[in-house]
Amino acid sequence: MLLTEDFFVIMRILVTSILISLLLLACGEAPVKEYTLEVQAEYPHDTESYTQGLFIRDGQMYESTGVHGKSTFRKVDLQTGKPLEKLEFDKKYFVEGSVMWKDNLYILTWESRVAFIYDANTLEYKSTWKYPREGWGITTDGKHLIASDGSANLYFMDENFAQKKKVLVTIEGRPVRFLNELEYIDGKIWANVYTSDEIVIINPKDGKIEGVIDCRGLLPKQLRTPDTDVLNGIAYNDKDGKIYLTGKNWPKLYEVKLIERK
Repeated sequence: MLLTEDFFVIMRILVTSILISLLLLACGEAPVKEYTLEVQAEYPHDTESYTQGLFIRDGQMYESTGVHGKSTFRKVDLQTGKPLEKLEFDKKYFVEGSVMWKDNLYILTWESRVAFIYDANTLEYKSTWKYPREGWGITTDGKHLIASDGSANLYFMDENFAQKKKVLVTIEGRPVRFLNELEYIDGKIWANVYTSDEIVIINPKDGKIEGVIDCRGLLPKQLRTPDTDVLNGIAYNDKDGKIYLTGKNWPKLYEVKLIERK
């Protein structure tokens, strides 16, 4: 999504405040854990990348980027942040989340309600599909595609985007909206909450939030410019357990470690 700077500032404050309030309320019901971050390493990130999707497969990082006329899918060199291969899209499409599952690469678009399928190994185009809702984030648990649409819902789908189930994401029974970029990590779904500096950790069985990660200050103020946008982009390397975070038009991508607040 692409919104005005004033809207972004207001919504960022509002969503962050709501999440913190809900977390405090939830403490009386369930052990919702709070985390902060410890940066383990930092890498260059292309400031032209309006990050919509980020993931790692077989040790290789991939990224999808949005904005009409600038949307891409990239095979990224972690050390330099530069694309090793790049797909570009017609200016009518605003590319959103992406994921590889089995032999396919799935790429969503925002308001066009269109999804693209490419060969995961060669990045050759395979097909275009009608998509039943706005595309936001997408990941996989190895059995389903799991997608967000900016609401409090997560949609579990087969390889042809047919919905198998829908899960409402909540804290203390209260829906948490604006779920955006997704990543599946150790049996849980991690989700950026759009316009906030929080990532929520979701139980995929019942949609309950089990943890909230406070990412405030991850990108230092001195590295921000007028073009710097929100936190968005979670990648997990299942080969070594490393987790990476970045944001839209950020100059850095960070390897991070969770620190639980006591």
